[in-house]
Amino acid sequence: MPEGDTVWRTAHALHRALADRPLTRSDLRVPKLATVDLTGRRVIGVVPRGKHLLTRVEGGLTLHSHLKMDGAWRVFTPGEHWHGGPQHQIRAVLANADHTAVGYRLPVLELLRTADESTAVGHLGPDLLGPDWDPGEALRRLLADPGRPVGEALLDQRNLAGIGNVYKSELCFVLRISPWLPVSRIPGPERLTALAKRFLEANKARPARITTADPRPGHQLWVYGRADRPCRRCGTLLRSAGQGQPGQERPTYWCPRCQPAPGIDPNE
Repeated sequence: MPEGDTVWRTAHALHRALADRPLTRSDLRVPKLATVDLTGRRVIGVVPRGKHLLTRVEGGLTLHSHLKMDGAWRVFTPGEHWHGGPQHQIRAVLANADHTAVGYRLPVLELLRTADESTAVGHLGPDLLGPDWDPGEALRRLLADPGRPVGEALLDQRNLAGIGNVYKSELCFVLRISPWLPVSRIPGPERLTALAKRFLEANKARPARITTADPRPGHQLWVYGRADRPCRRCGTLLRSAGQGQPGQERPTYWCPRCQPAPGIDPNE
């Protein structure tokens, strides 16, 4: 599932493949960009912003993409078989003489003036993996709505950018707080932003996301995706439930013993 670390890694792979070279092929397969041709323009760079990717090209243009739940960019060398999904899922192809970048299942793909990037990412809070990271500002934003459940607050990219369902659940477990705990009741809330930063920094350069310090497959996460399996700490069966506004619920995983919250836990 793409989160801030995945997007950071994707941006760096795209930057290595495309930056400082002119495009020899440009194929944007969404209706509003069907007539756009970036061929001949030099790619200035690819930068991540939270869960967003900004591919900047000559002429003051930026191709903005977002991976959402299952989007992906893949980079191939000449003659290499493209893999990442069927042809009908390809939304973008950008190529130079040495590499081809293929975007699969991109739910957001739009061309902006680089000067107008703020219309796409200006609402985001401090980026956990960006040069603008400010733990104090991120904490201020998290605590601005004191009654909001911490799980919902962490997913709100206006508070801090880069956390998704996996890190939301893992952070709450490691700190022994229920995802339904109001943010005003977080003990030592500065620990939350510090741990979020540490997790994403540790995982940004490796494809297998690890929060347990155990790299073995099946042992890498504490709670995410492990509903009805024993807690690695206490052996209690882990739980999962949707969290968020009706119609916008996101899956959350937790241990009812390690993360108690009477009256708040929806399964109590």
